[in-house]
Amino acid sequence: MMDATLTALRALAEPTRLRLLALCRTGEHTVSDMVQVLGQSQPRVSRHLKLMCEAGLLERSREGTFVYYRRSTSSAKTWVDAVLDSLPHNDHALSLDHSRLVEIRQERAHAAAEYFHQNAANWHTIRAFHVDEAEVEAALISMLPEEIDGELVDIGTGTGRILEVLSPFVARGIGMDQSRAMLAVARAKLESGAIHNARVQQADMYRLPLANQSADIVTLHQVLHYAEFPPAVFSEAARILRPGGRFIVVDFAPHKLTQLQEEHAHLRLGFDNHDIEKWANAVGMEVTTVKNLPGEKLTVVLWQIEHMARFDISSMKSLDAPS
Repeated sequence: MMDATLTALRALAEPTRLRLLALCRTGEHTVSDMVQVLGQSQPRVSRHLKLMCEAGLLERSREGTFVYYRRSTSSAKTWVDAVLDSLPHNDHALSLDHSRLVEIRQERAHAAAEYFHQNAANWHTIRAFHVDEAEVEAALISMLPEEIDGELVDIGTGTGRILEVLSPFVARGIGMDQSRAMLAVARAKLESGAIHNARVQQADMYRLPLANQSADIVTLHQVLHYAEFPPAVFSEAARILRPGGRFIVVDFAPHKLTQLQEEHAHLRLGFDNHDIEKWANAVGMEVTTVKNLPGEKLTVVLWQIEHMARFDISSMKSLDAPS
């Protein structure tokens, strides 16, 4: 333990690395972002980042050709924050870093807004058929456990809205999605909202890069109707949930709006309680609460599902998605 602390202290004892850690305290950034902010060469910045990752101060994740760096969850120690808090607010280099970061975020937010504007018709068309999202979000919040001090995983996070809504109620949140374009929107929204306890990562919902029993809450908001193999999604949720954890699914009740398949890529026209219960029970979970929110043409349903404490994870293998 002392060796790890000394290694981290040595890694911090350099001006550029302190600046990098201060940047990563505000969110996750690519090497390109940090090169622009610091005005240093890419090889130099990469060497510093490598050393800080080895010291356990930063974490890295790859999305296609991009690599994102962020504060390590294991380095969120009081003394690290104390070091960062002690940095002078009027320091010229830190002030310049902040100004450049604001510019980069504004450019990213503009690009994300433009993407969302071009694709927003899909969401607005569907939303016109069901209840207001505020009502759905309020119902979702009501299904959270009374006491939460753990990890939220939002599968198929899209633009990160559920992370925005639930971040005040959880210690940490991570959103998983395959679409880099959607993740760009989500990152911009998290940054503009100064939401520092949530992040996003590219991932396949059938093969999440998360350890067994690592999450306290898993949400699946308006995602299941896009799934080719829903039981495998339930299997992954059960795998990453801790015993006693909660899985909340939000989707549509069975309906006959075939235009959603033709125009909006829906693979399934809603779900009935029987199927949800069957998929949950098969992987050691139990539906405990169902809420129906009727709209003009679509009914939104929220299923609160509990992870049974005694269940053998190995029995889930038969529900794996096809390769």
